[in-house]
Amino acid sequence: MTAAVPGPVRSLSRSLAPAAALALCAGLAACGTSGKGGDDKPRAAGPARTAPASPSATPSVSAAPTLPAGPGGAAPVFSHGARDGRKRVALTFDADMTSDQGPRAARGERFDNPGLIATLRTLKVPATVFMTGRWAEQYPDEARSIGADPLFEVANHSYSHHAFTTPCYGLPTVARGTARADVERAFAAFRTAGVEHVVPYFRFPGGCHDDATLREIGPAKVTAVQWDVISGDAFAKQAQPVAAQVLSQVKPGSVVVMHCTRSAAPTTEDAVKKIVPELRARGYEFVRVSDLVGSSPS
Repeated sequence: MTAAVPGPVRSLSRSLAPAAALALCAGLAACGTSGKGGDDKPRAAGPARTAPASPSATPSVSAAPTLPAGPGGAAPVFSHGARDGRKRVALTFDADMTSDQGPRAARGERFDNPGLIATLRTLKVPATVFMTGRWAEQYPDEARSIGADPLFEVANHSYSHHAFTTPCYGLPTVARGTARADVERAFAAFRTAGVEHVVPYFRFPGGCHDDATLREIGPAKVTAVQWDVISGDAFAKQAQPVAAQVLSQVKPGSVVVMHCTRSAAPTTEDAVKKIVPELRARGYEFVRVSDLVGSSPS
């Protein structure tokens, strides 16, 4: 592991056996840790909203609130909603599939998780699904179904799920100067698959980014979305520790990162079944990322 481990992961890793900690860090390469070697602080110029964005290069992107661009037109970064006491939380699910995993899918490995989506529907939980373009190509029917459901919104998780900066937990890296093209290729894959309700949000693979990559993807007119709660569901073998970790970290306005990938996160569905009723009992309301961005103070 060459990347710096973020603070939340370091704290968790100290409580795990070494092998389990390594598995956690390896799993986070598939879904994300905090960006730029652990910096999960918003990089936006401020919490103020702009008018809903509709990137010219991606005309099918739905209107949704975004943050103002950073210096030099850099993409802004959103990590959590306002800490105003309102008990709202956004569950986000990364639908990961890298551009070179087609052969594994052909051999029967499942990068989707229909049971998880069905559970969210049964529990009536709104959510934001960060989808790679390659995932949408592999599972176009599921991608369309998620996008057509008013409970959900679909956001961009890159086309390739390759890292946009290094080091990034061993992920392959996009070629220099192609970051924006990779983002726009994912939006194009959504259009080809017929995915509706695509919002102008982007999550970096591995969560890894720097100022240069934020400037490079700035013209795509996306808000980069990180998180403040790491679920630890990547490669987890039991649901209870995942649920306990989420429940111990959630605050008003939290963004929780989880997965919609059975092969990499087989316990997520069961963890959600534990998390949702407990947070509702605590008075929390489940919302989409756009709801949190849209309620940021102006």
